[in-house]
Amino acid sequence: MVRGKSAERMSMNRPDVVEALPRMVVDPPAVPASCRGRLVERARWQWRPADGGDPAAYAEQFLADHGLHLHDLARPARPAHHHRQDICGAALYVSAAAGALLAGGAPGAPNPADLPEVAVVVYGHTEAAPARPDPPARWWLGTWTESWTPHQHADAVTAIRHAIGHGDVYQVNLVGHASAPYTGDPLPALTRLGRLPGARYGGALTGPGWAIGCASPETLIEVRAGTLTTRPIKGTRPATTAGRADLLTSAKERAEHIMIVDLERNDLARVARTGSVRVDDLFAVRRWCDLWQAESTVRADVADGLGLADLLRAVCPGGSVTGAPKLAALDHIAALEPVGRGAAMGALGWIGPDHIDLGLTIRTAAVDGNAVHVWAGGGITWDSDPADEVAEAAAKTTPVRAALR
Repeated sequence: MVRGKSAERMSMNRPDVVEALPRMVVDPPAVPASCRGRLVERARWQWRPADGGDPAAYAEQFLADHGLHLHDLARPARPAHHHRQDICGAALYVSAAAGALLAGGAPGAPNPADLPEVAVVVYGHTEAAPARPDPPARWWLGTWTESWTPHQHADAVTAIRHAIGHGDVYQVNLVGHASAPYTGDPLPALTRLGRLPGARYGGALTGPGWAIGCASPETLIEVRAGTLTTRPIKGTRPATTAGRADLLTSAKERAEHIMIVDLERNDLARVARTGSVRVDDLFAVRRWCDLWQAESTVRADVADGLGLADLLRAVCPGGSVTGAPKLAALDHIAALEPVGRGAAMGALGWIGPDHIDLGLTIRTAAVDGNAVHVWAGGGITWDSDPADEVAEAAAKTTPVRAALR
């Protein structure tokens, strides 16, 4: 049983904000095809830093309390015998700040959105799709307010280059934020976001007074049949013939990518069977909306006795959105980013009785009772050009903002 302040928050409600977020049928990212459109919430747990305690351990225990036993991922439970028949799985969300805390790093600036930092939602499903409510209220999205100017963004890139020159870090991912006021029901807009081309982790997660929409193409961690898989993405170009050729031949992008692959190999090695880490696919160029992105696939065998909590501590926050070395990169991120990463650059996905599939929350938006929030950035190396980095972040956020209109 999950105890303490974290458990108490499960029953807390803010009716004034809840009313600002009308309900509709939405599916979280990575939900199995057999459950899509049929999910019914059975239980929920949310965590904020003021609650204290270890959120990874709380999440593992909460899931166990509801029949999803994840204390030994090398030996997943057989669905027919080891979980409650009215439970089909759960959505898990971990913010970037919570991931940093789990890793022992600096959490950065406060969350600009009124969201929990960790949420677990346990679901069953109906035999038929739930009835849809009345048509949503008319949607209006106001003007975006940026967390920093292009000049401030470029200055932060220069500061990272100086840190690299001093030997403090090899690479740091910098992220900017923007927010816009809204009226109406945001969930149709978040659903549109989740349907963007290439959104392997397309979907939405809702809570009392908040919602997260995701169009991420990137796997943070997948666990199936005793195998750990992560698919880091690093390196971006316009989705043109010339852009693809430029990405494939860019020494800077390849070096940046290899650094993150090495970091992910080290992260998996902490929770893998000794000697089992391998790179199955290196620098494969794939498309997301109007961009080419370089992706690798790193796999390993699950170590005996590995539980969900230790897995989250090993892989959160994702290396492709922090940098190398990870803890040193988190220190620079905390010093330079004026606004917290909120729902972005964290983890969001599905936990079933026999598998885990969590996406990295890039190309992600969050909504609270007051505003819509988006984030975008990129990895900085010694060879980074500040103007190019500012342009890359803008290219990444453009499809997200367009989908939300």
